[in-house]
Amino acid sequence: MTNRRITAFSAAAVMAAASMNNEVAGFAGLSVRRQGGLRRRHSVLRETPAGPPYSGPPVKPVLDTVKFPSDMKGLDLRQLKQLAHELRWEVLENVSKTGGHLSASLGVIELTVALHYVFDMPEDQIVWDVSHQCYPHKILTGRRERFPTLRQANGISGFCKRGESEFDSFGAGHSSTSISAAQGMSVAKSLLNKRQNNCIAVIGDGAITGGMAYEAMNNAGYLRSRMIVVLNDNGQVSLPTGTPSAGGTGAASELSAYTSRLLVSKPFQDFREFAKGISNLMPENMQEINKKIDEYARGIVSGGTLFEELGFYYVGPLDGHDLDNLVPILEKLRDSPSSKPVLLHLKTEKGKGYPPAEAASDKMHGVGKFNLGTGAPIKGPRPPAPSLTSVFANSLIDVATEDRSIVGITAAMPGGTGMDIFGRRFPKRTFDVGIAEQHAVTFAAGMACEGLRPFCCIYSTFMQRGYDQVMHDVVLQNLPVRMILDRAGLVGNDGPTHHGTFDLAYMGCLPNVIIMSPSDQIELRNMITTAAGIDDSPSVVRYPRGNGFAPDVLKNLFNYNLENDEVPEKGVAVPIGKGRIMRKAGGHDPAKDPHRATRAKDRADKVAILSFGSRLHEALIAADEIEEQDPSLGVTVADARFMKPLDVKMITRLAEENSVIVTVEEGSIGGFGDHVLHFLTTNGFLDDGNLKMRPMVIPDGWIEAGSQYEQYEQAGLNAKHIRGTVLRLKERINVPVLQA
Repeated sequence: MTNRRITAFSAAAVMAAASMNNEVAGFAGLSVRRQGGLRRRHSVLRETPAGPPYSGPPVKPVLDTVKFPSDMKGLDLRQLKQLAHELRWEVLENVSKTGGHLSASLGVIELTVALHYVFDMPEDQIVWDVSHQCYPHKILTGRRERFPTLRQANGISGFCKRGESEFDSFGAGHSSTSISAAQGMSVAKSLLNKRQNNCIAVIGDGAITGGMAYEAMNNAGYLRSRMIVVLNDNGQVSLPTGTPSAGGTGAASELSAYTSRLLVSKPFQDFREFAKGISNLMPENMQEINKKIDEYARGIVSGGTLFEELGFYYVGPLDGHDLDNLVPILEKLRDSPSSKPVLLHLKTEKGKGYPPAEAASDKMHGVGKFNLGTGAPIKGPRPPAPSLTSVFANSLIDVATEDRSIVGITAAMPGGTGMDIFGRRFPKRTFDVGIAEQHAVTFAAGMACEGLRPFCCIYSTFMQRGYDQVMHDVVLQNLPVRMILDRAGLVGNDGPTHHGTFDLAYMGCLPNVIIMSPSDQIELRNMITTAAGIDDSPSVVRYPRGNGFAPDVLKNLFNYNLENDEVPEKGVAVPIGKGRIMRKAGGHDPAKDPHRATRAKDRADKVAILSFGSRLHEALIAADEIEEQDPSLGVTVADARFMKPLDVKMITRLAEENSVIVTVEEGSIGGFGDHVLHFLTTNGFLDDGNLKMRPMVIPDGWIEAGSQYEQYEQAGLNAKHIRGTVLRLKERINVPVLQA
């Protein structure tokens, strides 16, 4: 009779396992305490202010006592909660004045406090994936006084940076790297027989969509690397999540969607409490069976099987804002002698504790200065023209309206690339693949194989992550994928991790790729139209972060003929590989000034500035300044438009008619200027000594955070630097001689 009861009970338990997530964690005695689940509210502090207007505590007595993590060790749980409250408002108050990545930091306040309380940095290693959520970490690790300089020239970085602090275990800015780095640290600690080995990777549900994360988890389970992976699950995979696309409006991650559905299912919540009660009633000879049921149930209900099959011990999902649970769980994991890697799954809310962020579609992910009391952005002067990103998006809509084969692809950046605009018009032709640039490129290649015309829209800095796919899957097979590189060049406050300065070098060395770069918004429209019609080779359009120019600038400096100051709304295809002369010696209209018409008759007094992309505006200004400063010189300015193929006829003419050619580009060494120099040298234009050539590029070094203007100044790419380069080559100014 007893055996039949056991058998019947076991069968019932197995049937129930499909919806059960047993309370018994089974990892070194670890027991997960739910305490009311994710809906629980702490009574100690009012987490969400009732405003508006919203305001934080007038004083921060606990935070004032914490300069480094070691100062937290004596705090009790109530003080830790108070510290979290004060820390949240410290972040808010500072970012409202500087701008930055706000909501990601607000979502990990409690996690940051718990990690620094439990672990011993810098001996223990905490690796923040992407690290845009590192603001509370920086405040707790000796950088509170410098925090007002966030993302400014000579200030602290908006990302973790090893050279900035010993508490920044690993530099970041791009995603999906944390698990690999933490695993490498763990293995190194083991090989070096270090006394303690606690390595923690904090990764979001967006970053974990990147394939590198799974490569690392696969290897961690194989090597049995002692490490903790904290999965920070906030349901915000893309920026913004919710953009209409072929996959709907949900997060571009089936894993995130799956765990989100489970977290809100009522049976999940109820059965955990039920399972807790019956667990102790089972006889000892049922414990092993119960353990297997528990493992199976946690996999079915919470997604644990995926991670456990990769060799991880799965704990969760848990409320990532509940310090009552986070602290003891992390302590148990820290003290466990097991070498098996652990995945701790936390459910958090991006923008937590600040209602304007909680309510915003993008959760106020990246913000400029804003009114702390209302959350409203503090707007500066109205830009003279739309952003280049929106110009691109609307241009793509124009060509897609006439061509149903055109599709748009983004890698979790619909807002940054303009794919959110395109997606609202053509949701079924918009594809957000998550943070998966490698997949995005080859996905586009597959589409091209079947006759679609894919536009693969990725930040220049992130396209680096898919470079092998560009070479192997697109270029080698000569597939007509259109690669749209937004944020090409210097990007401002995000600094060196986000500069798009290398694409001309890494794209330019690939055979049979058409590479073009617009100088203004009219040219951007034209180049999108041009790219849409290229069906016999891969193509690249790269353009910088920023806005177009006002109509008066387009007319008076760029010499456009605009009727009623109206900028054309439709693009016109331009001839492949053909540049344009923007300014002849003497200016745009030498007829108005007879002296200008006759100036620089000799080649020795003629100079050419050959611009590629965004620096044309500065080149035209420099030309006017040079001629004003030295009436004997005549300056021609040309817009190359294309790096590949080069307009060799135009360059030949410039080389034959001028004594100096200066190329200007917003890119690194190895880009446009080097292609021009290669053409000039291989064709003998520099052999007789009658032609000097200088490429002006971004220097071979790292340009740190600051405004774009400050970065152009540091790079030496503004009008005054172009003017100085020309005048030095013509020996019109003295060059200081460095003393020994």
